[in-house]
Amino acid sequence: MKHVTVVGAGLVGSLWSIYLAQRGYRVEVFERRADPRKTGIAEGRSINLALSDRGWAALEKVGMADAVRQSAIPMYRRVMHALDGALSFQPYGKENQAIYSVSRGGLNRLLVEAAEAHPQVTVHFSHRCVDADVEQGRATFESAEGTQDSNGEALFATDGAFSQVRAKMQRRDRFNYEQEYIDHGYKELHIPPGADGRHQLEREALHIWPRGQHMLIALPNPDGSFTCTLFFPMEGAESFEALQTVEAARAFFAAQFRDALDLMPDFEAQWAANPVASLVIIRCSPWNVGGKTVLFGDASHAIVPFYGQGMNSGFEDCRVFDAVLEAHGDDFEHAFAEFAQKRKPDADAIAELAMRNFVEMRDLTAQPEFLLQKKIEARFSALHPGQWMPLYSQVTFSHIPYAEALAAGKRQDALMAQILARPNIAENWESEEVMAEMRRLLEATRA
Repeated sequence: MKHVTVVGAGLVGSLWSIYLAQRGYRVEVFERRADPRKTGIAEGRSINLALSDRGWAALEKVGMADAVRQSAIPMYRRVMHALDGALSFQPYGKENQAIYSVSRGGLNRLLVEAAEAHPQVTVHFSHRCVDADVEQGRATFESAEGTQDSNGEALFATDGAFSQVRAKMQRRDRFNYEQEYIDHGYKELHIPPGADGRHQLEREALHIWPRGQHMLIALPNPDGSFTCTLFFPMEGAESFEALQTVEAARAFFAAQFRDALDLMPDFEAQWAANPVASLVIIRCSPWNVGGKTVLFGDASHAIVPFYGQGMNSGFEDCRVFDAVLEAHGDDFEHAFAEFAQKRKPDADAIAELAMRNFVEMRDLTAQPEFLLQKKIEARFSALHPGQWMPLYSQVTFSHIPYAEALAAGKRQDALMAQILARPNIAENWESEEVMAEMRRLLEATRA
């Protein structure tokens, strides 16, 4: 029986431990934080996440999907809230396609419990990684009881964007590393249930208040509440830095998000108590040191949250890695190298896609031309499903590699620019003439 060490028992680490246990490995997991089943969620972490097809497939593979589905809320469309309170709607996919709102803390607890249910899995909480010998696949952990060395034959580092294992790898020759903080940060807020205990906004939808350089989003919770996230510049005239008092924050919300503010009776207390968190993108290579140490999840490719793919891409790492291990008969030397080589282009692609989607969500969703483009794409896709899959659907409702989806999306944008430039397109977008022109342009790109 192979004996391995997993650093990090967050979402990806706990799911990966289940994969390894089902492969028959003996697994020791070390987690810096206290047991989330006893302490609740970590400070500053988003408490709602969007689970989509890639994540579901990874959960299905180890029999976890049904348990997760019990508390997941489907979100079938975006609801855009204009400055004047007017609403517009954009379905996420075809009929009955949805992304799902899940609780980070609830999902983490569920996965940890499932991992620990395997007799060959041991999870050590409150154990901080203080050193790693990446050439040997070993690490040293510190806890209240003292220090402890791992003794597995390989090290799987799923210890997040600020990975201690990766920090050791960065000291190696020819290791490439890039860390980029974007200008925006975020703050979580909360819309409680109504007096009747029900959701005060449409339940099965993701709500967006797009405002150019900033935006608010809201995801539903099973208890009738919504978790809201304000994405806002960290510095500048309109920024977290500029909102120095709760009075200033309330005035800002009254001007920008009036309908949301009206649903937050304790806004001032929330604003004062909830921290502002930064958003970082991490790129690095190579992800592995021979067959001894490998990074994945946020440790190798942390991204911004604007495509809802951070967790989904990390879960997909698990499914892809498992398939690579299977193909190589659990030969770590070959499997680690192939996984890193295969997955790196897709990690870079989803990082780019996430930033592109940020611009789309905060700026474009408020623009009529953008909504028109989405309607034309949806109509053409419905008429010719084998010829056109919108970029969002490729990323969210398929298992097409992210790098392929990004390339296809760029080709689609170029084609749609020509369609939107047609005279009177807003009036005749549903016409057979427009659909025929799209077919012609599509065939020309394939020639």
